[in-house]
Amino acid sequence: MTSSYPLSTFWPLAIGFLGLAINYFVQGGTTLFGGPNWSGDKEKIEKTLGLWGMGLGGFAQLITGTYLMVGLSWFPVYRNAAPLYMAALAFSIYGIHWIVMGWRRYIGGEVGPEAYMAIALLVLSVLGAVSFGQNGDIPAMILFIGLTLIYICEIFARFLDQSFFHKGVGFFQLLTGIWLLYLTVGVTMNFANGGHFWV
Repeated sequence: MTSSYPLSTFWPLAIGFLGLAINYFVQGGTTLFGGPNWSGDKEKIEKTLGLWGMGLGGFAQLITGTYLMVGLSWFPVYRNAAPLYMAALAFSIYGIHWIVMGWRRYIGGEVGPEAYMAIALLVLSVLGAVSFGQNGDIPAMILFIGLTLIYICEIFARFLDQSFFHKGVGFFQLLTGIWLLYLTVGVTMNFANGGHFWV
């Protein structure tokens, strides 16, 4: 006996978009502008950045990725939405990676090994850009181009530990965060208010 599930058009994308947008504003803005840091305590600011990384960059994306993957597999309510597989993969892996990076920042762990992480995340970012581009989803492709630029800078920042590349990571995080805010508004207005945003 097979079960039938109704097709859902309410994809949980805005949760992941907004979570990563907030995280990128916190991480990118702090990296690019050096604060604000009212306490002047580097350990405190690292812990704060770690918490935001785990909470918004990590859990918000992981929840979205899990929700999508379950909706594509166990309870197939997103039928006819094959590009969502790429979204589910990306949200899940980016989410887990932010939980790890956030926890590392919170406990004051070593950053060097993240150079190798950045290589794999660069491949995922390029994969996302190609996948969504081939499916005609240009707004999502633009997002993954932003992620690609972040991880190119991240590789050099982690291997070489040069300020220029650290600032580059912050710059592209902030820029991508702005695009993520647009996607959040567009997806929400389209789903909740019948809008016609380009998303």
